[in-house]
This record gives sequence, structure tokens and C-alpha cells, in this order.
Amino acid sequence: MDTQKYPTAERKDWRDAIPQDRLAHLLKDARRAMERALQIRLIDHSVSFGHWTFLRILWEHDGLTQRELSELAGMAAPTTFAAINAMESLGYVSRKQKAGNRKNVYVHLTGKGKELKAKLLPLAEEINAIAINELELDEVLIARKVLLKITANLNAYENELLESENRRVPSTRQLGRLYTA
Repeated sequence: MDTQKYPTAERKDWRDAIPQDRLAHLLKDARRAMERALQIRLIDHSVSFGHWTFLRILWEHDGLTQRELSELAGMAAPTTFAAINAMESLGYVSRKQKAGNRKNVYVHLTGKGKELKAKLLPLAEEINAIAINELELDEVLIARKVLLKITANLNAYENELLESENRRVPSTRQLGRLYTA
């Protein structure tokens, strides 16, 4: 058996098993590593990574509807609802309805939620700095350009697919049924 192609069990890093890993897997690994590194820091402030996503958006756009917040975060409505419930119980956000509009619920940061920005943004900046350690500025700029283009390409493909074939992204519930059927 060719050990270059099929690494032995003695290798310590599972990535050695697939030396020519696809870009999707490399992106997933990088995202996961950054999320874990940040989560380790966020937990000291009683903030989960899922809450971090919503806080970042609200720091820039306080007073969004739950639907708008869901869309900006790229999360399903039930996920957003659960996160907002938890964040409300922690005192980071409050929900309000506007007079004359009982349909929409608006999410607002509390003083406690606003104060987290000064504590948490430096942590994220630190993790970003660690992630790009030993990279030249031009390499970081190229990586940003490439990642933005990949995202744009895939978003355009998804929109085209959804429109041309009258499809939609399956819900978590639908995907769950695949495994229980």
C-alpha cells in the first residue's frame, strides 16, 4: 500500500489523510477553528458564539425586527427566536412592539448588551490577528477578495437555482425527516 496516498495510523493530524482536501473542507476547518478560538474567549463574558452573531448585527443596527435579524444573520426564524429568548433572559436584549403595529417584534439592545461591545470586539480582533499571523498584508487582501468572490459566486448560483427550478432551501425540520424516515 502506498503510504503517501494512504497514511498510516501513526500520523497525528487527520488532515494528513487527505492532503489535497477540497476548498470547501479547508474553509470549514478555518471557520471552525476561528469560531472555537473566539468561543473560548466569549464564554468568560457569558456569551455563546450564536449570541455573538446577533450582537454584532445589533451593535450596528439596533431595533431590527426578528425577521430582519434572522435574514442578516443567515439563521432560520426558530433559531433566531431561541437565541433572542436566551439573550433576553441574560439581559442583553429586549423585545418591543411599536404602537399600531402588533405584527412586528423589534429587538433592542439593553444597556448591558451595548456594554458588551467594548469588551467583546477586542477579543474578536485578537482572534483575527492570530489567524493572520505571519501573513503579509497582500496575502490577507487576496484572501478577502477570493472569499468575497466565492461567496458572491455561490449566492448567484443559489439564486439562479432557486428561481429557475422553483426550489427552496430545505428547512431544518425537512432535513431531520430525511434521517427519521
